[in-house]
Amino acid sequence: MEKVVTTNAPLSAMEEIVKSSPAQPEVGALVEGIVIAKEKLALYVEVAPFGTGLIFGREYLNARDIIKKINIGDTVTAKVVDPDGERGYMELSLKEAKQAIVWNEAEKAIKAKTPFDLVVKDSNKGGLILEWNGVEGFIPASQLSGEHYPRVPDGDKDKIMDELDKLKGTTLTVTIITADPKEGKLIFSEKTADSKVRRAIVEKYELGDVVEGVVTGAVDFGIFLKIEEGLEGLVHISEMDWALVENPRERYKVGDVVKAKVIEVKDGKISLSIKALKPNPWVEAEKKYAPGNKVEGVVIKYNKHGALVSIEEGVAGLVHISEFKNEDDLRQSLVLGRNYPFTINVFDAKNQKMTLNFREPVTVPATE
Repeated sequence: MEKVVTTNAPLSAMEEIVKSSPAQPEVGALVEGIVIAKEKLALYVEVAPFGTGLIFGREYLNARDIIKKINIGDTVTAKVVDPDGERGYMELSLKEAKQAIVWNEAEKAIKAKTPFDLVVKDSNKGGLILEWNGVEGFIPASQLSGEHYPRVPDGDKDKIMDELDKLKGTTLTVTIITADPKEGKLIFSEKTADSKVRRAIVEKYELGDVVEGVVTGAVDFGIFLKIEEGLEGLVHISEMDWALVENPRERYKVGDVVKAKVIEVKDGKISLSIKALKPNPWVEAEKKYAPGNKVEGVVIKYNKHGALVSIEEGVAGLVHISEFKNEDDLRQSLVLGRNYPFTINVFDAKNQKMTLNFREPVTVPATE
């Protein structure tokens, strides 16, 4: 067997230099250097200790707007395209370097929740178009503050577009919430930008406070009340009245002045209730009704579980679909808007829950 001889002989001077030299930058790495020469279609950059880098051809043309502003002696950051490029120079890209830096800054801004004041360039049916550091970004309508959110009747897309158009040229304070360099996607939010200010305002309010606000918008799920400058609260449809509310827009119009009670303060948001300022009809109903009582009620709504029946203002119960052959049988037997006799099956005033029987349960005689 051949004997392997090892040695601890000292490295040569050349080997020591190679060992101590920094690794050659790879493709995609960012390097910094000093501009040492400018030609018609070439820019030379001294990238110590790796030698000279060259920006030429397509990369030069892509970055010509940047290069116009560069002078010999300036320090620039570039991205490595080819470590061993043409004529032995390291091929570099200024355009790609700038984009890499911008996306890196965007990531930092997301973590720091840095606010930016940006001008709205354009709009579409989904939101607004902004520009940050030369990169075009988008703010969805859902990420607009309450002040700028387009609240229009029936969610009409053309009317939403008209409202968004009004914001062109205005300045919004926004934060970056998504930065995807591969997709070129930059998403902003106006909600997070004013969160600190909003929290400070919201903290003045406590549960149980009664406030007066102006209706600024009505949507399918409720209404928005402007309580003070910079603060809006939501009255959810379930908190508008003890009775069933089908369409908030039919109850309240923009500009109406409404009193409401604060029922939740959380994450810089405030939730309100109008019905909390009205007597709870279930309290009085508990004194009058109990399981087994015969009552009359009007059918006010169908849902997947059956039919909702009101026995008095604000007190309603469910007739379960299992009492019927199918949904058609239910709708033919219990017509919307009509009164019918029922028997109370379950009555729970505390949880505002009631179930009703429409048909008398069949009693099977006991066998001897």
